[in-house]
Amino acid sequence: MPEDYTLILILLALGVMMWWSGRRARARQKEAARFRDLLAPGQEVMTGSGFFGTVTAVDGDRITLTSEGSRSVWLRQAIAKVVEPETEASDGAELEHADDAASDPTPDDRDQPHS
Repeated sequence: MPEDYTLILILLALGVMMWWSGRRARARQKEAARFRDLLAPGQEVMTGSGFFGTVTAVDGDRITLTSEGSRSVWLRQAIAKVVEPETEASDGAELEHADDAASDPTPDDRDQPHS
């Protein structure tokens, strides 16, 4: 009789995991559809195939992208994400931290000979 409860608990746990996974997938799909609905000219985007471009026109499900002088038309669902512009301040801060780490006088144990 205890084996029956174990099987029921395992099946219940699998059911909960499948439900939770499906819920998360639906939430991601809704978020992707929401950002695609908000596409507007001037935004820099990346397609699912890795093409970077700037939105120049939105006509229903057709999105016109311009990149380095070339123009192409994409299906709205092909747009994977909006690319956030990089700020120079954050790049400088990362470089400062890299310089601090490189000039750290603390010896590393791997640099010491083993006896």
